[in-house]
Amino acid sequence: MTSTESATAAMRYQLQYLTDRAEIGDLMDRYLRSLDEGRFDEAWARAFHTEDVTAEMPIGTVHGRGALLARVRAGMALFDRTVHLGTNPVIEIDGDRATVRGAQLSTHVLADGSEEVFVSAGHTDSALVRTAAGWRIAATSLRIVWTRGTPPRVPADLDAQVPGA
Repeated sequence: MTSTESATAAMRYQLQYLTDRAEIGDLMDRYLRSLDEGRFDEAWARAFHTEDVTAEMPIGTVHGRGALLARVRAGMALFDRTVHLGTNPVIEIDGDRATVRGAQLSTHVLADGSEEVFVSAGHTDSALVRTAAGWRIAATSLRIVWTRGTPPRVPADLDAQVPGA
């Protein structure tokens, strides 16, 4: 390989790495924004997650895109309005796989008519894979570090509302 070919290959690699970082960052930003928009349907689930996604959330762990969709619907129904902010992502890319660790601050107005505000903060750890449709979340874990305010009353039958939970 000539030095020109080597330099070209290095530039292609660097361009792919930067493109992947931008796409992954955009996916994570769009995901958090989507939680506030409240349109949770099959298209939403496919836009962000693999079919066999695993998600650990404060309201339980689920396996599979359908179960995640049902759990997010049930969980977000506890709130009238929300604002989710993600920051300080550390993105590590290894070929067609990546990990993202970031901070998350979430403000929620309870849907129980009280207008109480519940704030939570923590860290997310996500594993992503490159698919034919682009990067998707294959596994994610949200670990809450602190909260402030009145938490929502989670229905005792939440698991019954979520197939595969």
